[in-house]
Amino acid sequence: MSAKKTNTKGIQRSEYKTYLKKAGEFYDTMLQAEERGRGNAVGLNAVHCAISSADAILVFYAGIRSTSADHRSVIDLLSSSVDLPEVKSKCGTLRKILAKKNIIEYENRDFTRKEALEILKLTERFYTWVVSRLK
Repeated sequence: MSAKKTNTKGIQRSEYKTYLKKAGEFYDTMLQAEERGRGNAVGLNAVHCAISSADAILVFYAGIRSTSADHRSVIDLLSSSVDLPEVKSKCGTLRKILAKKNIIEYENRDFTRKEALEILKLTERFYTWVVSRLK
């Protein structure tokens, strides 16, 4: 069985700053939402922060980003396109964050405080790792 192809788009590497800026804005909004006890907003901003962070590191190191409608495809793309020793473990963190997307957006319930704190911690780890690798 062959590996599944991920749709990508070539991006000039200098454009990573755009994706990093977006990730930073989502990150800040996630923290503000947590301070106000808005679990749904924490969760959704965490997911968007993680996606933009992944885009930033992919553009910086590989000059590409995923164009797939399935946000989880960025995990395989990151794993295969960025050669950093800790990328596999960070892909695991990203997988945990993205796994919550459907719960936050589509389930007929609120994202709990416990879930919000969990995704916030995961997102903080992923985002700070990305920032540290782009300096």
